[in-house]
Amino acid sequence: MSAPTEVLSRRDLALLRAVRVGRAELVCGRRPHLLVDGLHVCDQDTAALTGLIAPAIPGQVGMRVLAQLTDAGTRALEATA
Repeated sequence: MSAPTEVLSRRDLALLRAVRVGRAELVCGRRPHLLVDGLHVCDQDTAALTGLIAPAIPGQVGMRVLAQLTDAGTRALEATA
């Protein structure tokens, strides 16, 4: 599922850019938690990011893995360029 770029805030786009350049990780779990530069992102559950980021590799619950953009996330960033 992808989010229309109209609903992406500047903060959402900044988070996607951080993911794109490798500054973001996900803590694996039923609801993965996003970290940027090692800091927890408090509002990362926004519906706007649903389907735009994913773990780069599968991980066990509690494991930190690199976050990556999904195809939809890449398209969302390209649409704002």
